[in-house]
Amino acid sequence: MPKKQLYPVNPDRTEPWNDLPDLPIDPALYRDVEIYEQLGQAKEALALLAGRSIAIPNPAMLINSITLQEAKVSSAIENVFTTDDELYKAVSDSKSDGEAPGPTKEVLRYREALWEGYHYLKEHGRFDRDYFIKLYRIIQESGDGIRPPFARTFIPMGGTGPNAGKPAYTPPRGKGIVEAKLDNLIEFLNSEESQPDDVLLKMCIAHYQFEVIHPFRDGNGRAGRIMNLHIITRNHRLELPILYLSRYILEHKQDYYEYLSGVSQRGDWKSWILYMLRAVEWTSQLTLRKVNDIIVSKEEILQVLREQTDVRRPEDLAEAIFTQPYIKVNHLTDRGLYAENTARNYLNELAELQILEKKVIRGKHYYINPALVEILSY
Repeated sequence: MPKKQLYPVNPDRTEPWNDLPDLPIDPALYRDVEIYEQLGQAKEALALLAGRSIAIPNPAMLINSITLQEAKVSSAIENVFTTDDELYKAVSDSKSDGEAPGPTKEVLRYREALWEGYHYLKEHGRFDRDYFIKLYRIIQESGDGIRPPFARTFIPMGGTGPNAGKPAYTPPRGKGIVEAKLDNLIEFLNSEESQPDDVLLKMCIAHYQFEVIHPFRDGNGRAGRIMNLHIITRNHRLELPILYLSRYILEHKQDYYEYLSGVSQRGDWKSWILYMLRAVEWTSQLTLRKVNDIIVSKEEILQVLREQTDVRRPEDLAEAIFTQPYIKVNHLTDRGLYAENTARNYLNELAELQILEKKVIRGKHYYINPALVEILSY
């Protein structure tokens, strides 16, 4: 007898997949020795990162730096590119308006969506339609919501061959169909009883489901990657969404799309889940290295401040210059650390000690932390 198909596949990639199976999936699709071995490694790496990040007295050192890189790289997956200089300068200026180049604005909107969604879940405690619509509207700077039944959309094939641009996948479409599929995903995310019981496995499955539902006209990839981090933080595997998860996806972009389509076309959940669990393990280790390097570098600079300067509250100053790569005088005054002249004098003194690099860009004075820039760049 032929082997029973545990997961119905998409029969025609050119037609809307309105029969996309609801969640949860059959547990037999992920009850696999290799999957559970990789799950254990991912959980261990994530736990080490969580323990280290909790020990940091000022989480702003991570919030403003690592999440900015996550925003940049997740946007790059969608071919939205900006330079570190433009991005750091825009963040320093607290600008996401017309003064920043278009791609930089898009990256800043991603980071805004990351934090708005994080706070939304903190307040409401549950995923819902409004959560997803909020992410989409911020990412796309749009006022609409779930795509309407008449919105014809498909995922095109990449490359330059004869099939380039033709449908690789066509998401569900029809009156109430997308909403019903999204509601099923929301129920799966919120349920404490639904299989699987491990949050990382649930994240792998939920990310696939969100991407194939494709509930919005655009921005689904970025919204889905933000959701990944929020699944982890909502379940307290991390207290802050600092996992640099998109870095692995960018570096293995072809595999990402191949394994996504492998589920739809062949029911190959194993390859997809293994890919996502490897991403969690690898990026947990990478993020932990960055966190440790930030802490060590900050302590080294703090020692210089104590030994070679008469700076008041050196601990606060050392932490302040690690909250973002480009510092301005107002970053210290707005925090209430120092008066304006004192703040300027201290930053100039750090520049003379070569701790910071002073730079004038379009008439504005910036103090660049090269140590932090280097840490974020690898």
